[in-house]
Amino acid sequence: MVVPLGTCVGRRQPLYRPLVGARTTSHRQPRRRAALGRFLVATISGLVLVFTAPVNPVANPPVVNDVLGSLATPAPSSEVGPGPDQAPVAAIEEHARTRHSPAGVSGARLPKAAPPVALTGYAWPIQNARLTLPFGPTKWGSRVVDGKPFHDGIDLATFCGDRIRAAHAGVVLAAGRRYDAFLGWDGDLTAYTDRLDAKGLWQTLPIVVVIDDGNGYRSMYAHFGKVVVASGDIVEAGDLLGYEGMTGRATGCHLHYGLFSPDETARFGLDPVAAEHMLLPAEMVARVNPLFVLPPLEEAGIH
Repeated sequence: MVVPLGTCVGRRQPLYRPLVGARTTSHRQPRRRAALGRFLVATISGLVLVFTAPVNPVANPPVVNDVLGSLATPAPSSEVGPGPDQAPVAAIEEHARTRHSPAGVSGARLPKAAPPVALTGYAWPIQNARLTLPFGPTKWGSRVVDGKPFHDGIDLATFCGDRIRAAHAGVVLAAGRRYDAFLGWDGDLTAYTDRLDAKGLWQTLPIVVVIDDGNGYRSMYAHFGKVVVASGDIVEAGDLLGYEGMTGRATGCHLHYGLFSPDETARFGLDPVAAEHMLLPAEMVARVNPLFVLPPLEEAGIH
């Protein structure tokens, strides 16, 4: 969950350094190239997700801090979060299975990205983690889908300073706190960024990495304590991106991982009160459940 607001008051910031006894799997340093074009986007057919987000206010909307940025869900607890409601999630999964076929989309205009179930080459960005908040409807969600708060990615937690790696090969589009232009907002962000400038709020946002995966999708990683990549870097799956942290509105170290296609035609909504307060667009490109593309949980020790 990506939620802006700085780290907890009164907490000591973790030190990001090589960890004694940490896993020794190799991490290749990303190669910087000017030719982003050859990685930026592939073709393709299908309809990514399912729900067009309503813009009606949600009853008892989730608490939103002064700055939302791309994400605004609370930090994970020590327990696995409540599972999402099954009806909307089942509909998403059924749509993902059928949307690659024209017969499966009822004549709807096909976007350019392949169905997520057809994607390959993904690996877990972090190992032996707790899945603290799943994708789907939940009171902790900062998006609005089918009239309900919705969590637009998955949250994974291990410990402060753990290594976070690229889930897929691609090109780094953003690394730091100026990432919203790459997240698929449906509208102009000028008023939003002007507000951050005027109020000096950039440091309250989470540190985020956005990567073009070269297949029509983008991966988004949030809440880093420190990143070791920069915009324009070329990475392979498994390359080190940075270290787990709690930047933004987070009360504990964790990783929020999200996946979406810029070509998607469906939309997720943002709580209208939050959108008006932060001068953000009311909608953004709908997200995909990352579990569609990641290996089975047990292969990475996810629990």
